[in-house]
Amino acid sequence: MPKLTPLHIEYRKACARELKFLEKRSKKKDNGLTKMLADKVPAGLQSTLDKAFEKSFALIFEKGTGLIEKTYDKEKIRQDFRLDDYIATVKNDKKSLKTISAKADRSSLGNTLVSGVSGAGMGFVGIGLPDIAVFTALMLKNLYQLSAKYGYDYEKEEEKQFILMLIQGAFSYGEQLLEINDRINSFIHNKVFLNGINISENITKTAACLSSEMLYLKFLQGIPLVGAVGGGYDAVYMNRINSYANMKYNYRYLNGRLRR
Repeated sequence: MPKLTPLHIEYRKACARELKFLEKRSKKKDNGLTKMLADKVPAGLQSTLDKAFEKSFALIFEKGTGLIEKTYDKEKIRQDFRLDDYIATVKNDKKSLKTISAKADRSSLGNTLVSGVSGAGMGFVGIGLPDIAVFTALMLKNLYQLSAKYGYDYEKEEEKQFILMLIQGAFSYGEQLLEINDRINSFIHNKVFLNGINISENITKTAACLSSEMLYLKFLQGIPLVGAVGGGYDAVYMNRINSYANMKYNYRYLNGRLRR
């Protein structure tokens, strides 16, 4: 049997990480805090959150990307990727192949901390729903940066669809997660989404995933003082998105390298 190259080894590790993630998220765990709040949340809040997330995504995709780009140097990120990718191609060793994912992971930390501080601050004064726009902007900023750090163009329609699917995957469990993950992998391997839907429908699905998972904490965030706890969970949610998105982008990058 021929000896595996460092690229093949890293790709196998990426596949193993994905299997481990899917097994871990095969079932949603009960949360004591959400149980406590279950009978206190107003009946219409879920629908309100859905609409707030939908509006935030649509607005940012249509008009807000340029504003988000003012908070980081997009061209430098792209130049850094081209250099790191070239070095990884020439050296083809474990260290150079891991450089891109390590840099992407470090860049996500700052956005996670900002989201937690922002959410907690708004929650302290009882601001819940307005935080959705801020959280969505920080979330997309982070995913835009991740996309660019792996050499992809987040301004393309297909990349926006990919980003929306990543968010859905980060907030799903069991059979739903398996289905979403398969659709993501279908795009990675074939450049086509299974059961393709347009971006408007995808935004609606993504908003529903987010609002369903964040419902109870956003309700808590709207209560002064104790709302700081709910708002602080923004960092937990952001970290969840970071972990899944970085895992899938790394898998996508390594898969692309194998096809060159």
